[in-house]
Amino acid sequence: MTIAADLPARTRRSSDLSKHSAEVFAEAEDHPVTVTRRDGEALVLMSQREAEGRSRLLNFAAQLITVTLDDSGSLAERMAKAFPWMLALSPTDRESCAQDLVDAARASFSTDQPHLALAELTSWKETATAIAAGLGSADLEWLDEDDAVERPQ
Repeated sequence: MTIAADLPARTRRSSDLSKHSAEVFAEAEDHPVTVTRRDGEALVLMSQREAEGRSRLLNFAAQLITVTLDDSGSLAERMAKAFPWMLALSPTDRESCAQDLVDAARASFSTDQPHLALAELTSWKETATAIAAGLGSADLEWLDEDDAVERPQ
């Protein structure tokens, strides 16, 4: 069984929008809904979050295409030109970041799930930001699993 078979119906008639608007709007909050019309082209109803996610993914794709068209330097070096925040990462982390971002983008495009690439991009950018702020050099003290810690009051 495919994943698509498990998803709710994504197509509604325009009459459903007028007769059962609350139901159609609730459905559109979960996933885009195609509204078919007899007198015109079908329309797609989706949340602003969904539309912004798709827009951000397309912007990210445009940056990745620019990176791949550049033929000078390694993938990590080319990606650091497009994403200057990567320069805060170590060279090894830049390599990992570059490959992770490409892999996440491929997964997002092949599954139509923008959040996969966007979450990876956000995670690496926040990591670079923390390192740039000096948080990456702090010595951490790990608690042993056996040590009980009192609940704060």
